[in-house]
Amino acid sequence: MSASCEIGCACGRTRLEVRGAPILVSECLCNSCRAAAGRLARLPGARDVLTSYSATPCAEYRKDRVRILSGAQHLSEFRLSADAGTRRVVATCCNTPVFLELKGAHWLSLYLQLWPAATRPKAELRTMTGDLADRSGLPDDIPNLKTHTVAFYAKLLGAWIGMGFRNPKIEVAGRINA
Repeated sequence: MSASCEIGCACGRTRLEVRGAPILVSECLCNSCRAAAGRLARLPGARDVLTSYSATPCAEYRKDRVRILSGAQHLSEFRLSADAGTRRVVATCCNTPVFLELKGAHWLSLYLQLWPAATRPKAELRTMTGDLADRSGLPDDIPNLKTHTVAFYAKLLGAWIGMGFRNPKIEVAGRINA
């Protein structure tokens, strides 16, 4: 496992430590990620997390390799709807999206803008491009997958096995509406 790295929100009040390499680094183009990013970008002082072609870049990390160092009191969840199984967690000190968590998941998808540009992990693939009405504008620098693949799920399963099938809970301070 590689060394740890400290990442954080735009204003620096919320800091996290990530240990080791991510499970994978991806750009998601699903309708849910694009809709959530659009709504979160309208929060006061927020920055848009989408790429120029509307992808949401994230590094997927095992939950047991992510530690909140400071600013836990600023973390609030956002859901696209009251019954949504996916939550996005935002550092409300500066309205920086921090991570996405699927209900029951053993990993977090940490938004890549948390890393300084020079050390930011590079995406390995784009997924859920099938949700786009027109895929022709996507770069061809990495695979552009229509859905999640067996290999994608195999990496996540391997990480869960490595965690002993545990699923640590991540508590947040509140909820926001956007």
